[in-house]
Amino acid sequence: GQPLGPRRLSLKAVPKLPNMEAFLREALLKVKKQARGRLAPELCFQAVRAATERPFAEGVRRERELFRVLLTSGQAQALQYAFFAERAVRRWATPGGASWSSAAPQPVRKAAVIGLGTMGRGIVTSLVKANIPVVALEQDLEYLNKGRKAVMLLLEHEAMKMEGGAQTLDFHNPARLQFTVDFDLLRDVDLVIEAVFENMALKKEIFHKLSKICKPGALLCTNTSALNIDEIASATSRPQQVIGTHFFSPAHVMRLLEIIYGRHTSPTAIATAMQLADALKKVGVVVGNCFGFVGNRMMFPYVQQAVFLLEEGSRPEAVDQVLEDFGLKIGPFRMSDLAGLDVGWRSRKDQGLTGPSLPAGTPARQRHGRRYSPLPDLLCEQGRFGQKTGKGWYQYEKAGGRTATPDPWLHNFLSQYRDTHGIKTRFIDQEEILERCLFPLINEGFTILAEGIASGPEHLD
Repeated sequence: GQPLGPRRLSLKAVPKLPNMEAFLREALLKVKKQARGRLAPELCFQAVRAATERPFAEGVRRERELFRVLLTSGQAQALQYAFFAERAVRRWATPGGASWSSAAPQPVRKAAVIGLGTMGRGIVTSLVKANIPVVALEQDLEYLNKGRKAVMLLLEHEAMKMEGGAQTLDFHNPARLQFTVDFDLLRDVDLVIEAVFENMALKKEIFHKLSKICKPGALLCTNTSALNIDEIASATSRPQQVIGTHFFSPAHVMRLLEIIYGRHTSPTAIATAMQLADALKKVGVVVGNCFGFVGNRMMFPYVQQAVFLLEEGSRPEAVDQVLEDFGLKIGPFRMSDLAGLDVGWRSRKDQGLTGPSLPAGTPARQRHGRRYSPLPDLLCEQGRFGQKTGKGWYQYEKAGGRTATPDPWLHNFLSQYRDTHGIKTRFIDQEEILERCLFPLINEGFTILAEGIASGPEHLD
């Protein structure tokens, strides 16, 4: 029976807090850093700010205005598109007529991973988290022990993030996770993921061995980022069971799983790989077989233009800054340093674009009649492979370090390079950086669609 007025919080004056201004300033900086280029978090901040400065009714009115801005924004439309695109890619189809509606997956009760490098470790971690028993295989005991240590560290880290902690993962149990150098332990697995480095001869040798050892129904997957799936499958007696499962680094974090079918891959194999993506809580995208598939094929011209911009007068930190401010999580040069410059270098050597098999007298900045930049090759020749060596496009506090700082050595190296090749340095503005990097990426996407490598634009996005 008491009047509500005095107890109604919305009618009370907003209490003034000490150092409110400083607190809000700091909060805004944090939000801007975490939400690079994203509108919604910044507008949320503005709504909270209004609540501290204005009476309740006015604060609510301001919140509604801000919400309307977001509701009609391009970013909201893009996020909604992305939401539906992730669901649309579950409905896959191949030009051969196989599709999600008619293909049934096989159960995966036990899996194996071959190779415990960066990718293999992340894949093992993903499988353990998905409650799929794993056999992890390496070539010798030294590599096996190194890999085991790294995997255990990753799993302990993941367990800490989970509700029930380590008990839920139970990764010390050999029935759940087993390390070995013995191929014979792969006799009863339902699926093998090969994650050794990008070398065709090595992959073919492994797949030849697998097709002799694994049970007839086992799915043979290769985590390759660019190599021909059909050529790998040709080393086996069961090409219909061979499929590409291209994880992205770090494999236990990144949500994309590119699934590549070859000429002979069966619809059942595709359906099983898609079901695996689901079990790993990843977005599986089914694409066709060509050099670089979809993800890396679109990256090639993007990174290439970024390097051309350096030739003409830009710096790695300037290019990265523009693309990160635009909203990409990481710019092309920080990304190269993270992935390792030696990966691309090895691939370019295999293609004969650089290295000992390059014919003498080849112009430094041309290959097959098209512009080429040897800059990444020159860095690799200096042993600058990125984070793993502590130096790449940036310098790091130590080998394996994470904090990228601009490197005066590299700036000096770039100016010497321009002098050697008679390139006049010019100022390059943000607009040009953005267009030169993103347009080739988009155009390559259209070419991929035109060739039928991907069945719809959502698959590329």
